[in-house]
Amino acid sequence: MSRTIKRGPPPRRPVPRRRQPVKRVTLAQRLLARVPVSEETIKKAVTWTILGGAGAAALAIATYVGVPGMIGTAIAEQAGHAGFRVQQIEVTGLKRMDRMTVYAVALDQQSRAMPLVNLEDVRAKLLRYGWIKDAHVSRRLPDTLLVDIEERTPAAVWQDNGQLTLIDAGGVLLEPVRAEAMPDLPLIIGPGANLQEPAYQALLSAAPALKPRVKAATWIGNRRWDLTFDSGETLALPEEGAGAALMKFAAMDGSRPLLGRGWLRFDMRDPAKLVARKPGLNQNHALADPAKAGDMGSDPASGNDADGAASEGAAAQGAIQG
Repeated sequence: MSRTIKRGPPPRRPVPRRRQPVKRVTLAQRLLARVPVSEETIKKAVTWTILGGAGAAALAIATYVGVPGMIGTAIAEQAGHAGFRVQQIEVTGLKRMDRMTVYAVALDQQSRAMPLVNLEDVRAKLLRYGWIKDAHVSRRLPDTLLVDIEERTPAAVWQDNGQLTLIDAGGVLLEPVRAEAMPDLPLIIGPGANLQEPAYQALLSAAPALKPRVKAATWIGNRRWDLTFDSGETLALPEEGAGAALMKFAAMDGSRPLLGRGWLRFDMRDPAKLVARKPGLNQNHALADPAKAGDMGSDPASGNDADGAASEGAAAQGAIQG
């Protein structure tokens, strides 16, 4: 008796495993891995940059095609709501100007949305302050205003009607000064003397040897200077040729010292002679030019010169002391 043997299906072969592809790391990914900022933060920064560019482009297009200002403002306000809004102000260059004043000027805006901040308006307002010679205002997206200040340099103190004010070399008023806190700067006195500061500095440069000894200068009659030296004497200079007269006085003082010798006042308004007066004496003396004569003589006729040297000298001294 035969037996039938049934054969089943052939056994299945195991499916070979697929090789997993090796994940390649790009150079950009390697660099990002080294940056101490999370990937999420970087993505947000890129998003803000794209939004900022898109917002600025939209505002520019709206302006170009003539979209009404209200619509352009609305677009700019939307950019502000998206994060492009003034939140910080960085100020550089300040030495004497009040920092909080600069902050207040920069924030004085109808809107703090970055596209609506008027940079030229901020600069114009800053230039109204005496200390600020120039200012540069710019944006740093998304939320910072940059203000770079160039300050003026104090050059002298101006006294007028008993008020002391610090001024720069151009005569621009900087700030009030207290008498007990006077800086070590030249003192100029009289109405309009601040506007003569550039000419006054040029005058002193004509006699550099005397410049350190000049402690005050009074602008007389809106036409000429009286100089006061550290030794107490006053020198009346002419209206015309003041620089030449000062150079001549410096030469005479160098040949035979005049300052610190007890004289009260020197008068050079007459270009032909130097007239001097001592305290308590009504009579003036004409001092000879050492280049022409070696001695000093009395000049009774000069006791009352045509321009009233004695009376004007007393007035000038009173102004300086006041």
